[in-house]
Amino acid sequence: MDDFHKSLDKVLDDLLAQGRRVTELCMQAVESYFENDAEVAAKVIREDATIDHVDVQIERSCVGLMAYRPEAEHDQRSILTIVKINNELERIADCAVNVATAVEQRKDTEVADTLRVMSNSVVGMVRDTVESIQARDTHLAQRVLSFDDTVDAFKAELVARAQTALANGVISVPAGMQLLTVVRSMERMADHCTNICEQVIYLETGKIVRHLPTGWSTPTLPEDA
Repeated sequence: MDDFHKSLDKVLDDLLAQGRRVTELCMQAVESYFENDAEVAAKVIREDATIDHVDVQIERSCVGLMAYRPEAEHDQRSILTIVKINNELERIADCAVNVATAVEQRKDTEVADTLRVMSNSVVGMVRDTVESIQARDTHLAQRVLSFDDTVDAFKAELVARAQTALANGVISVPAGMQLLTVVRSMERMADHCTNICEQVIYLETGKIVRHLPTGWSTPTLPEDA
């Protein structure tokens, strides 16, 4: 194996470790919110600094990979997708921090069962997304993409219910805003997962699945996009 591919494998290992780190952070953030656990929430917020540090290190490593001037298209795509996936993982971690931060405002406020289902589903998406990177599994990536509409439906239902509850004075404005923050953060996590899965498909097939009016089910080659 040449020096470029040894370095590439090292960066990919770092990316996968970051993915597992982010998955664990999401699980802890959701746990802290539903268990109303300020201690776990504080841990999530502290550990985001590690995510940020690794994010920068991976990006710097990608600059080093570019210095090799790889000629093979797959190698070039690898560098591009690592940079993009790395950025999306960091943003997922930011969403997890938003959820953990909401614990301070939640106190003993009841949360909807739908939000629990949505949150568990999104954590599952994060886990499957990281697995699709590790296994380079385009079929798993497409399954993650197909679930995004379900998450959007959860969000629409929860936002409508929160707005109605606010209008009827059932919940306070701070509680309503806190709930909306959590819902939107979970929905954004799902969006970042779909962005990553699009990159997995592009890396392995060269096909582009974003910007398609017909959705993600049938990837197309770049010249046809």
